[in-house]
Amino acid sequence: MSELDILSFGETMAMFVAEQSGDLARVGQFHKRIAGADSNVAIGLSRLGFKVGWLSRVGADSLGRFVVDSLQAEGLDCRFVATDPRHPTGFQLKSLEEHGDDPRVEYFRRGSAASQLSVADIAPELLRARHLHATGIPPALSTSARDLSHSLMSKMRAAGRSVSFDPNLRPSLWGSEKLMIHEINRLAVLAHWVLPGLSEGRLLTGYEDPADIAAFYLDQGVEAVAIKLGAHGAYYRTHLHEGFVEAVPVPQVVDTVGAGDGFAVGLISALLENHSVAEAVQRANWIGSRAVQSRGDMEGLPTRDELPAAAARTLASRPVTPETVQTL
Repeated sequence: MSELDILSFGETMAMFVAEQSGDLARVGQFHKRIAGADSNVAIGLSRLGFKVGWLSRVGADSLGRFVVDSLQAEGLDCRFVATDPRHPTGFQLKSLEEHGDDPRVEYFRRGSAASQLSVADIAPELLRARHLHATGIPPALSTSARDLSHSLMSKMRAAGRSVSFDPNLRPSLWGSEKLMIHEINRLAVLAHWVLPGLSEGRLLTGYEDPADIAAFYLDQGVEAVAIKLGAHGAYYRTHLHEGFVEAVPVPQVVDTVGAGDGFAVGLISALLENHSVAEAVQRANWIGSRAVQSRGDMEGLPTRDELPAAAARTLASRPVTPETVQTL
């Protein structure tokens, strides 16, 4: 097997998206797609030309076959997706909202096949991938999936591979907020690049200022922190540099779901291509802006051919000043 550029893991669910707005109980027609923050990032990186391996589990059911077929159609290497005969594929219902409002989502994932992921699912050849992307969702699914996350991140970092981590907090999946904060931070400090949203960073660290949030992780061995600030753009900090990168204006926000995943795609892809952190955040902001202009979780993620035009439109990084911090 040729070496993978990127390894990612987690749960891909089937998603039924309403074709009419209003109460989901009264919607009669849905369109079937796939959903999952981890696989959104994997798909985005695959569209940019990276060879991406996907580690997961699906049920021995039609939804599981649909998920795998959809991921393979996006170019993901799914040879490490196991079929679980005892647990079903998770799915979700998603509302159709007007005017860019956040959609309502109902999850049906408790006891799913992906929640059964464990350290035993790690094939040795997966550890030869150049980069690992992880999020805080798999460790929220089960204790065994949490052990898998910790093992993969530890092994990849020890092997000299780069590791990125997006907290992607899902409080409803955790037993308590205290447990969530402890476990997410335990994983975050195993990564080289950490990508929280501002509200996530504040909850996880107890600090309000983006610079202090970043320092919390940098002081524990992380190399770079990029904090998503929504309409304000993004803040980044390394041991040597820091700055803000302006958001990319969009004519209309259609669907906010997946914007953070698009940000991760941009940042990871650019850093793996040896761009500076500031340049990586510029790409991240642009791909995030694409994501919010498309209905669906990953439909707006660009191909490699679309990136040159994006580079010409991105806005430059600006230094941190008291004024910029006070606007957050």
